[in-house]
Amino acid sequence: MKWIGRNYQSRDLATPLLSVAKVSISFGGIRALSDVSFAVASGEVCALIGPNGAGKSTLFNCLSRLYTPSSGEIFFDGHDVLKAPTSGIAKIGIGRTFQNLALFGSMSVRDNILVGCHSILSTGLLLDMLGAVSSRRVEEQAQALSNELMDLIDLRHVADIAVGELPFGTQKRVELARALASRPKLLLLDEPACGLNHSEIGELALLIRKIRDDMGVTTLLVEHHMGLVMGVSDHVVALNFGKKMAEGTPREVSVHPEVVRAYLGEDGDPMDKSAAPQAHLSLHEA
Repeated sequence: MKWIGRNYQSRDLATPLLSVAKVSISFGGIRALSDVSFAVASGEVCALIGPNGAGKSTLFNCLSRLYTPSSGEIFFDGHDVLKAPTSGIAKIGIGRTFQNLALFGSMSVRDNILVGCHSILSTGLLLDMLGAVSSRRVEEQAQALSNELMDLIDLRHVADIAVGELPFGTQKRVELARALASRPKLLLLDEPACGLNHSEIGELALLIRKIRDDMGVTTLLVEHHMGLVMGVSDHVVALNFGKKMAEGTPREVSVHPEVVRAYLGEDGDPMDKSAAPQAHLSLHEA
C-alpha cells in the first residue's frame, strides 16, 4: 500500500514511541488512576486490559487530551502530550476510535473518511473558499487517501452509501478508516470488538495486524475480548482500581495471579458474570 504523507519507520521494539509516567487523576475524591507507568514501543500492538472500572478509558481520555491528569507525564514521539491542545492531537500523530460510534450517519462512507483526511490536510478556510490551486491539490490528496483506506478496509463497495444504512460491523470499519485518515503514528482503539460477532472479530484481528505490518502504525487498544487481546498483542498492560497490576507478554499476563484474581475472584467465583466465561477460557488457553 502506498501511504501518503508521513514517513513510517520499521518496527523498533527498543524505542518507546509513547511513554506514560506516574499518571494520576481523581474525580470527586475517587482515584481513577494512581501512578500508572508504561511504555509502548514503535511498531508494537499493546493492549490495556482490566475489569470494568479499572481506569482503561480514563487513561485513553488522558492520552487524547479529553482529561488532564493531576500529576504525571505523557510523552509521544518527542511531544509533551499534556501541553498539546485537544484539537492538536491528530496533528502530532495520534488517532482514535471510540467505544460508541461517532460517525455522521447521513453522510456517505467516503465523506466520513474525508472528514478525517481534512483534519490534517486542510489549507485553511479562506483558501478553500477561493478554490486555490493548493486547496485543489489537497482535495486530490484527500480523495486518493480515502480510496486507499477503503481498499485496505474493504469499504470501496459501500463508498457512496450513507453510514447510517450500514450494518454495525461495517460502521466500525468506517470509524477505523476515518481514524487512519489522519495518518497517525499511534492508533488508539477503544473496545474495537464491542458489538461484533465471532467472524467480524476474526476479521478485526487480521486488520489490526495488517495496519501494523503494512502501514507501520503502532496500536494501543482497550479491549474486554481476551481472545482478540491474546491473539494480536505483543505487549499487555493490566489495570485494576486505577493501578497497574501486571505487564508483559500476553502469556505472562494471562497467568499472572493478580490478573486471574481480578477476573475470577479470590475463590474462582466470577466477579463479572458476563465477562468471566470468556476471561476464564482466554486466560487459561491463550
